[in-house]
Amino acid sequence: MSTRPVAESRPVWDPLIRVFHWSLVVCVLLNLFVVDDEEALHQWLGYAATAWVGVRVLWGFVGPRHARFADFFPTPARLARHVRALLQGKPEHHWGHNPLGGLMVLGLMAMVLGLGLTGWMQTTDTFWGVGWVEELHEGLAEWLLPLVGLHAVAALVMGRIERTRLVKAMVTGTKERY
Repeated sequence: MSTRPVAESRPVWDPLIRVFHWSLVVCVLLNLFVVDDEEALHQWLGYAATAWVGVRVLWGFVGPRHARFADFFPTPARLARHVRALLQGKPEHHWGHNPLGGLMVLGLMAMVLGLGLTGWMQTTDTFWGVGWVEELHEGLAEWLLPLVGLHAVAALVMGRIERTRLVKAMVTGTKERY
């Protein structure tokens, strides 16, 4: 833990956002260790993760300022401005998600929803044993872990670049600049 003094802090992540984030982490991590004879657990973890994303999508429209998609939606203009500032060594400060972080949030949620949908499809009579559904589900699962890893590394790296304690903020709800 850094001992640098805090220059400025602000409550950013409300309790629902933090519970959503860490619940999704738990669902994904537990599913890494589910074995074939625990298929019911795999399904319930998938349903839980999908439900959490559904709640988060709703919260993205009605939640507090930094939870709303409008606060961080990664438009091409926002992304270009953010990347340009990073490349110039003058990173923009965002109390909520920066545009690249917003892109990651949306990408991870889309992956989980895709996994939930394709997992559920495999339980129906129509799609039971259909190869492309199984392959898509497995492909999404294989891509989810690298994206989660990229998300974790990016939080550490961007925290350094932007001089913020991003990981701590997802625990306490308060984002600190130093």
